Amino acid sequence: MSEMITADLVDLDLSAESKEAAARALAERMVAKGRVTDLDGFLADVAAREAQMPTGLDGGIGIPHCRSEHVTEPTLAFGRSAAGIDFGAADGPADLIFLIAAPAGADDAHLTILSSLARQLMNSEFTDALRGVSDAETAAALVRGDVTPAEAAEGAAAAGASAGDASAAEATDTATAPAAASAGAAAGSTTTETPEAEAPEERPFRIVAVTSCPTGIAHTYMAAESLENAGREAGVEVTVETQGSAGFTRLDPAVIAAADGVVFAHDVPVREKDRFAGKPTVDVGVKAGINRPAELITEVRAKAERGEKTAPAGATGTPVDRAGDSTEGYGTKLRKWLMSGVSYMVPFVAAGGLLIALGFAIGGWTVNKAPSVMDHFVWTQSDSWGALLFQIGGMAFNFLVPVLAGYIAYGMADRPGLVPGFVGGAISLSINAGFLGGLAAGLIAGGVVLAIQRVRIPAAMRGIMPVVVIPLISSAVVGFLMFVVIGKPIAAAQKGMTDWLNGLTGANAVLLGALLGLMMCFDLGGPVNKVAYTFATAGIAVASPSDSAMKIMAAVMAAGMVPPLAMALATTVRGKLFTPAERENGKAAWVLGASFISEGAIPFAAADPLRVIPSAMVGGAVTGSLSMMFDATLRAPHGGIFVVPLIGNPFFYLVAIAAGVCVSTALAVLLKGMRKPAQGTPAAGSAESAAPGEKGSKQPVAA
Repeated sequence: MSEMITADLVDLDLSAESKEAAARALAERMVAKGRVTDLDGFLADVAAREAQMPTGLDGGIGIPHCRSEHVTEPTLAFGRSAAGIDFGAADGPADLIFLIAAPAGADDAHLTILSSLARQLMNSEFTDALRGVSDAETAAALVRGDVTPAEAAEGAAAAGASAGDASAAEATDTATAPAAASAGAAAGSTTTETPEAEAPEERPFRIVAVTSCPTGIAHTYMAAESLENAGREAGVEVTVETQGSAGFTRLDPAVIAAADGVVFAHDVPVREKDRFAGKPTVDVGVKAGINRPAELITEVRAKAERGEKTAPAGATGTPVDRAGDSTEGYGTKLRKWLMSGVSYMVPFVAAGGLLIALGFAIGGWTVNKAPSVMDHFVWTQSDSWGALLFQIGGMAFNFLVPVLAGYIAYGMADRPGLVPGFVGGAISLSINAGFLGGLAAGLIAGGVVLAIQRVRIPAAMRGIMPVVVIPLISSAVVGFLMFVVIGKPIAAAQKGMTDWLNGLTGANAVLLGALLGLMMCFDLGGPVNKVAYTFATAGIAVASPSDSAMKIMAAVMAAGMVPPLAMALATTVRGKLFTPAERENGKAAWVLGASFISEGAIPFAAADPLRVIPSAMVGGAVTGSLSMMFDATLRAPHGGIFVVPLIGNPFFYLVAIAAGVCVSTALAVLLKGMRKPAQGTPAAGSAESAAPGEKGSKQPVAA
């Protein structure tokens, strides 16, 4: 394994003025060493990680980092800035900047080394030595651990002495001696105090902690080190479980049982959180664990003194609670609950819908009338194979509403919500309440389980609650409500909506197509997009969907293809208006758009939302309305151009897509061409901006 940092990867006079420029300067050193294969692609991954959470830390440290497919081996680059660079830390700019690059499939050994560095950054002697080191080779050796902070400081002092005259060297020795004596005294003091620390018989306060961050490379381990250091200073025993990219080693159950309090410092869900239930708990983001560990320890001790505890196992919070901010409103949580159900349902939609579409393609449009392949299957007949695919797809579709309801309930109440959610979803199917019934059943099931979990239960019964009591009571309540109370009204509403859609013709159908097109292009795979998509797929998720339902599905898929295709075309015809990274993304957007993956336009929308999103929405509305006007139909819920043979009126369907793409492209080019470059930034297409790889080059900035 080659060294992760060498002198070539160190810049002790980093002149960059922004975090983007600093990352580029350090990344260029990685490219020169062959550690990064695509500079712009790697920097896009760094920027995406930075967008999740700023990487500046108190104490003048910036640690931009990411996992990227453009990295060949784990690599560190270090830069020292005299002026300081803003990385979003509360206490100001950073003068020590580490760019941490990990391959997408980095092994445990490399990640362990990276975690060791993260812990060192919490050591003031280490950071002081980095600020004083005078040559790149020593800085690299210090980071690798080949020299200690003390040795690096001695080397810096020696270098300073040799550069001056004898009197300067003498002055340096005189200044160093008291510091060394002080360090020795401190060491001696620590040695003599250790027995005293062990002398008291009173058991120290014990805390178990879990730290985790989105990439699991740096913040995870820095928070752990910070909490452990603060614990030692406060006389508190802190044991940390780091849930990083290299996996995690579970704390001994005995250690958890003996703990007096719990600290969660995390930005991703804590795995197996139930293990820590029933104890005083402080739950914060990972940066709080790094920046204010002493406050967290004080807070959890205060909670323990007041007797505050979390709910017992089985009622420890939901997946949504674990993933989000505790201050989120119910509107935000409701959206997450619904998206939880939709995200689990979509694979059933894609698999079932494509199988059904293939069944029709192979066996003809009468395949839905074929007998069961269990009783009648001829190996040499295409009709039999078409019937087989159709019937498998139909079985997959039968799970749509139960899965939707089950995982909405799961998003609310974790695993105990699955049983009543699935039961409610199945009832919704049986009473013809459909998609709307599934939504209601999932929300009711989750609410019922949460209500049951709030009831105080004797300790002797807690073991059977999640296995017997909760599924029994919640399923009975949900079943009663669905069959007797709300099932019929929802079924009537579902039928009324279906009849209304079937009756849409002319201008009404065109307006509906435009609305669906706007929704598909508004947030490019986000909640609004998913609402439109789910609405369309729910209509075709039956053995014999109506003609209007298939028209809606066609309009939705056509509109969803427009944004990435439009951006791909725009980067092709007017590449000078886009950065090199965007032009590279444009190549991939051709394939993504053709495959009906709206997310292919996200890089463009994120960089310039005020121009890209309106352009995409107008084009999507044009495509959606034209698709409805041309009476195009689609039975498959996914596939893009690859399912064109399964589309009704395929020629005009492609015309609708082409029209929307052209409109979006024209608008995007027009709007981008009207913008003015920021002061000091060359205009798009100038010689300076056209050479992004050269030192000192600048990129166009979105106004």
